[in-house]
Amino acid sequence: MSRSLRRGAAAALVLAAIVPLSACAAGNDADTLQIKPDNAATSIDNSVKLNNIVVVAPEGSAGEYTGPVAVTANIANVAPKDDLVLTGIKVGGTSATLTDENGAQVSQIVIHAGESVLLGGKGGAANAQVSNAKVSVGGYTPTTFTFKSAGEVSANANVQPAAGYYQGFGPQTKSSASPTGTASPAATSSPTAGATASGSPSAPAGSPSASAH
Repeated sequence: MSRSLRRGAAAALVLAAIVPLSACAAGNDADTLQIKPDNAATSIDNSVKLNNIVVVAPEGSAGEYTGPVAVTANIANVAPKDDLVLTGIKVGGTSATLTDENGAQVSQIVIHAGESVLLGGKGGAANAQVSNAKVSVGGYTPTTFTFKSAGEVSANANVQPAAGYYQGFGPQTKSSASPTGTASPAATSSPTAGATASGSPSAPAGSPSASAH
């Protein structure tokens, strides 16, 4: 093999080694994926996708913790025409209370076909909070989502304090009223029975509520 050919072969090997590493780095970057890589994600068939599932404890909590927690997630209804109805969430077997964006308690959250809803945070379309959960902050806890027709799906959600990315996503201390019906994220007044939900816009990359894929 000539000297020029040997140089060309060596350069090709170097490039072959660099390209996969670069692709891997890009694929694992939170800004590229628009999610935090360690956060749980799951789906039901090809119709329901849940991304960035995190259980959020109050700011300053650490280690073994018992008390109120909130659940944040981006829930996408990718079905072509059917509404998706979220009827319940459990953290470690304890049921959460669902509320709308105004803090009013609701019995279900409706997501129209092709739309997504941000659960949790001040900008979220709805919220889910467990009043007394037993979790390990920094660890994981089983979190279950129940849908009216789609069924049930679970994931081991990361447990984080309400700081950094999760500032503003922790449990709220304000008590809510009795259930009033169905959450309506786009509504300007309190929800009433039979109201339907609208999907919320995707959150910016790097936040715990980035868009579902």
